[in-house]
Amino acid sequence: MTLTLESMPGSSGYLDTYPERKISYFKNPYVLGLTFVAGIGGLLFGYDTGVISGALLYIKDDFEVVRESYFLQETIVSMALVGAIIGATMGGWLNDSYGRKKATLISDIIFAVGSVVMAAAPNPYVLILGRLLVGLGVGVASVTAPVYIAEASPSEIRGGLVSTNVLMITGGQFISYLVNLAFTEVPGTWRWMLGVSGVPAIIQFILMLYLPESPRWLFMKDHKSKAISVLSKIYDFSRLEDEIDYLTTQIEEERQKRANIRYMDVFRIKEIRLAFIVGAGLQAFQQFTGINTVMYYSPTIVEMAGFENNQIALLLSLIIAAMNAAGTILGIYLIDHFGRRKLALTSLAGVFASLIMLSLSFIFESSSSSGIYGWLAILGLALYIAFFSPGMGPVPWTVNSEIYPESYRGMCGGMSATVNWISNLIVAQSFLSVTEAVGTGPTFLILACVAVLAFVFVIVLLPETQGLTFEEVENIWKVRARGREKGTESLLEAGDES
Repeated sequence: MTLTLESMPGSSGYLDTYPERKISYFKNPYVLGLTFVAGIGGLLFGYDTGVISGALLYIKDDFEVVRESYFLQETIVSMALVGAIIGATMGGWLNDSYGRKKATLISDIIFAVGSVVMAAAPNPYVLILGRLLVGLGVGVASVTAPVYIAEASPSEIRGGLVSTNVLMITGGQFISYLVNLAFTEVPGTWRWMLGVSGVPAIIQFILMLYLPESPRWLFMKDHKSKAISVLSKIYDFSRLEDEIDYLTTQIEEERQKRANIRYMDVFRIKEIRLAFIVGAGLQAFQQFTGINTVMYYSPTIVEMAGFENNQIALLLSLIIAAMNAAGTILGIYLIDHFGRRKLALTSLAGVFASLIMLSLSFIFESSSSSGIYGWLAILGLALYIAFFSPGMGPVPWTVNSEIYPESYRGMCGGMSATVNWISNLIVAQSFLSVTEAVGTGPTFLILACVAVLAFVFVIVLLPETQGLTFEEVENIWKVRARGREKGTESLLEAGDES
């Protein structure tokens, strides 16, 4: 059988020819189980970003030096982000060298150790060390989970399965708010809040021992029999042979293209550079349109809107976190039916409108005694989450899991995740300072302007990858980099051209 773009297993042409071989989201329990176990890494990611806001209130009560130092408070919060930046940078190398499974196990060990260190910290400096370790684990997991899920997923449901990892992130944030409320009256409050996060890491470590390595990575490392064993649990017999033949051909070509993979190739080889600009740009815009501002500081934003009762502020923040998780569930369906590009554009349009609403609410609230602007701000927050969570929540992670060549997927995924974490750190560290300098309303107006830039970025640069195989996506960059006539050349042929 000669494989063309139209006859590749998983491609739209192949599935049009053999519609009975198409796999739906809930058809294969094995793939779903693999996705949810790998997605526990996303749960850790989400829990850690949410729990620290509540824990910090009680850390200040226990450590006077923290209560008196804004620098220490910021360091406790941001040290996990610093660790995540380092972990994401390491994660690409770990994934490509040792595999997706071992990278996940390593991240679980680091995270669990960090959780114990935080829970037992006798002073804020040991606590900061624990935050750094937890961040390292989260950083590695943020790279590994999307790639592992994508490489084990049939292309027709790849977007939905990778988006399940984002659901676990938003679910983790929601759980963190519940935990914060649950432990408010328990002795050692913040120690429980931070220490309990080690439990999911231990659970994932145990379950991951029984799961296989990514079949594509196994093919790359010449473990063909193990790869076939994994594929046989994913695909029916009628499609299995085609998938094996296809992967064998593609991986062999990939292996011959480049023996030595280097970081500078990402910037020197035009096809990979174009893909990385899109992937890293989406990750940056995900953060600079303000999502973690909303998640980290939603209680503060609610109080700024005039709701000064802490209990009400926490309750409204919990509702926002629940909406975030619910919106991600919608995104799991839409991303493989509506498409990545359309979903991102619709999401950004709604994000822009809701940020304008937030901005105007705070601008007029400062000069009015009416409570209507406070409620308008809450509505703006709710609309922001409603538009962001199904689109710009899952789209960057899904796109980054599928736009890079096999040999560079771990490396580029790690680099783009690093961009996400650096952007996250910048936003988290600057939001309150910017609001103090220019006001809350103008700050949200700045974020709205960023949403416009993101909208233009998606229109100009993001191709639609819905339902495409990895190689069909690869061909998009070949065509863009070298023109349609040269689009059939090997991706890495003439790799030094730019």
